[in-house]
Amino acid sequence: MSPCTPAVFPQRFRLLLAAAAAALLTLVALPAEAATTPGPGNDVSWPQCGKALPKGQTFGIVGVNNGLATTTNPCLGAQLTWAGTSKGGTGQPLVALYVNTANPGAAGSWWPTSNTYGGTTVANPYGECTQRSYGAACSYMYGFAKAYDDANIRGVNNPGSYTWWLDVETGNSWSTDTSANRADLEGMAAYYASIGARTGLYSTRSQWDQIVGAVPSSSNLDTLPSWLAGARTLALADRKCAEAPLTAGGKVTLTQFVSGGLDYDRSCV
Repeated sequence: MSPCTPAVFPQRFRLLLAAAAAALLTLVALPAEAATTPGPGNDVSWPQCGKALPKGQTFGIVGVNNGLATTTNPCLGAQLTWAGTSKGGTGQPLVALYVNTANPGAAGSWWPTSNTYGGTTVANPYGECTQRSYGAACSYMYGFAKAYDDANIRGVNNPGSYTWWLDVETGNSWSTDTSANRADLEGMAAYYASIGARTGLYSTRSQWDQIVGAVPSSSNLDTLPSWLAGARTLALADRKCAEAPLTAGGKVTLTQFVSGGLDYDRSCV
C-alpha cells in the first residue's frame, strides 16, 4: 500500500508524535536524576591483595599499611596503579591514601624518647618527650614518626601531592587517655602539613568519641574533613553526608558503605 494512502498516513503520524513525546520526556528527566549523579568510589588495601579490584570507580583510596601503623601494604604499588584508572566526576581527587593509626605506648614495638625523628627536631606543642613517658608529648612524637614513615619508607612517590586519611578505629592499640590519642593524631597531621599534603579523618562517631573525644578549636584536627564509616547501603551513605562531622570545625566530605564484600565511598562534595 502506498505511504500516501489516507488510511495509513494518520496512523504513522500518530506513532511519530508519540515517539517524539517520549524522547522529550526522557531528555527532561535524566539531568535531574541519574544522568548527573556520579557513581561511588572505592577504597582498597591489603585484604584485597590478589583479588579482583572494582572497575569503573570514580575515585580510589588506597591503604598504605598492612593493618598496623608500623607495616606496609604489600600490594600498595599495584593498588595505586588501579586507583589511577579512576574516571573522576566527583569533588574527590582521583587517588588518595589512608593510613592505620595507633597510640600503643609501652605495648608497641617502638616508642619515642625525644623530640627528634628523621633527622629533624620537632616543635612539639606538648613539650619535651622523654624516656618512659607516655603522655601527650611522646604521643605527639609517635604520630609524627608514623606519618614520616608512611610518607618516606612505604614506597609512596611524591607524598605531598596526596590527601592522607587517618583511619581511627578501636581495632588498633590506643591509650586510655583521649588527650594523648588526640596528640598522636595531631602529630601525624602536623607532619603531613609540613610536606604540603592534605589530611582527613576517617572513623565512626562511636569509635571517634571513645578514642579521641571532643577536639578543641585550637587543635590542628579541628577543621579537617571527615570521612564517615558505618553505612550498609548507598542510600544510608547519602544520609550520612548530612550528619555531624567528627570535629566541630570540620565538614563531612566522604561516607562509606559496604556491598558484596567491598568498600564503596560516596562523595558529599
